[in-house]
Amino acid sequence: MTTLLQRDTMKNQKCKSPLIVVTGAAGMIGSCVLRKLNDLGFGDLIAVDDPDGTDKWKNLLGKDFIDLIPPSELFSFLKGREKEIRAIIHLGACSDTLEKNGVFLMENNYRYTVRLADYALENDIRFIYASSAATYGDGALGFSDDHERLSELRPLNLYGFSKHLFDLWAKKQRVLDKIVGLKYFNVFGPNENHKAHMASMVYKMYPNVRDQGVLRLFESSRPDLFKDGESCRDFIYVKDAVSLTCEFLQNDLGGIFNIGLGKPVTWNALADAVFHAAGVPTRIEYIPIPEDLKKQYQNYTCADMTKLTEARKRLGLGAMYEYGIKESVRDYVTHYLAKDSRW
Repeated sequence: MTTLLQRDTMKNQKCKSPLIVVTGAAGMIGSCVLRKLNDLGFGDLIAVDDPDGTDKWKNLLGKDFIDLIPPSELFSFLKGREKEIRAIIHLGACSDTLEKNGVFLMENNYRYTVRLADYALENDIRFIYASSAATYGDGALGFSDDHERLSELRPLNLYGFSKHLFDLWAKKQRVLDKIVGLKYFNVFGPNENHKAHMASMVYKMYPNVRDQGVLRLFESSRPDLFKDGESCRDFIYVKDAVSLTCEFLQNDLGGIFNIGLGKPVTWNALADAVFHAAGVPTRIEYIPIPEDLKKQYQNYTCADMTKLTEARKRLGLGAMYEYGIKESVRDYVTHYLAKDSRW
């Protein structure tokens, strides 16, 4: 197999600086990927996004990239530049778990990704794309990124379904070993100011802690299994998530990989971390969970990180994470939320 660095060398013989294309570049993960790539010394980046009507453009301030291209014009831009592209990191998608327009999601999340993957595969370009932990559904079948279990998964919403369909397409086309799919769990951190109801709970919690000194969490949707506030999520800080994402530019690993912390955290523990970071005594109240949310509510998620952990160990890589949950919440609150700043 030709390594990525060898492909870079061959491309460098024909163009001075191979390009990295990042879709969803103005979003939370996308803009943080730009920041991480800049920190790693990459400036020959093509940002793909359409920040019209939102404040997403603020996430691009201070980032070094060549051009900002709307998604509708990407394929026109790529035509004839096959030898100039080093990699495509495809993070652009509608990630709203409450979106009901299936036609839109199929076109935006599924078919667009198929076209982009075809382009990358045909031209020997590294292709890294965002799948989602939403593909795991209610978690009854666990959270293993084993390819053999893909067809068993049952997402709970159209968003998860649209992501799941591309994973299945890649498996059916027998190209999973040639591309990288990342199943992001609950990513939170700077640059999510534009996400409205899809913003992380840390983002939503902080103003209430700061201004009211109290947090209202949903009562348990399954009191037979979880006490109020004791449902669990696998939360991962965006800085760790993008570090793991960008590592795939330096190796030739292929397949679907979970991107999570691998440790479940209760809502109560997360809330306590926000109170502590804000310097406010913990005070939590519980309110009824909406019926429409109750039907698709995940009471437990925890990424099985075995595959990526073992792969990184074979590559001789160091620690997987820089931040635990308390450290990440403290960093987010003190350096970004309290200052209304981006990373």
